[in-house]
Amino acid sequence: MRLDKALLVFRKDFQEISRTKEVIMPMVILPLIFAILFPALAAMNPENVNIPGEQEVMMRNIMINLPEKVQTQLMSYTTTEQVMYVMLVYYFSPFFLLIPIMSSSVIAADSFAGEKERNTLEALLATPITDAELLLGKFLVSFIPGMGVTIFSFILYVLTVNVLTAETFGQYIMPTIPWLVMIFVQSPAIALLGVGTTVIISSKVKGFREAQQLSALFVLPALVLMFGQGSGYLMLGTNAMITLSLIIVASDFVVFRFGMRLFQRENILSKSK
Repeated sequence: MRLDKALLVFRKDFQEISRTKEVIMPMVILPLIFAILFPALAAMNPENVNIPGEQEVMMRNIMINLPEKVQTQLMSYTTTEQVMYVMLVYYFSPFFLLIPIMSSSVIAADSFAGEKERNTLEALLATPITDAELLLGKFLVSFIPGMGVTIFSFILYVLTVNVLTAETFGQYIMPTIPWLVMIFVQSPAIALLGVGTTVIISSKVKGFREAQQLSALFVLPALVLMFGQGSGYLMLGTNAMITLSLIIVASDFVVFRFGMRLFQRENILSKSK
């Protein structure tokens, strides 16, 4: 398998998605909401931000699962400041698992299904490259922009949180080690899993919207983590996040190999006609 040929597919697809509003708009809107709007609301008016359950119950559940150093630090804050800290450092973190999934999946859903709708699939499949190079190119064009949006959103979030809370806490509270692990280890692993599966789905269905709807199922695990961590009952430490990431990476290899076995150019062409 030659990387330069996979990059040819990447460049061709990237030029197409950069002109597609259905793909670009979610990638612009998500950072604005998750990285600026949510932390701004939590930092400026935390008592009016709706969270699952009672604030006291949430704080009690979260406090007992936090490291002792963090518990000691929070004890010196007022209740409002504790809520603000917990929301900004813990509660909002699972949202940043949604960004790579949603951004990458939108592009991945367009990979083969979009080619079918634009009537360019036959020419693509006739290109003199191997199946592995074609699939890798499709993976990269979904993964790289999705992770680019994720890292950009993370930088915006860190800047927003630190600017708005430095005076309140007397220090910069972001980024933390669990956040760095989540962004640079867990998010890429989850994004690759979502991309791989969505590309396979896209090669089997007839249109972009159908592929996009099926790929939305990958948002569910991130939502479970979000509500679990928001309620305080599921607090993943650094070691747990790294372990989970390694499991997901292993799944990524399985998905890619499974996709290679399922990928048959003749069948895809026949279904597109």
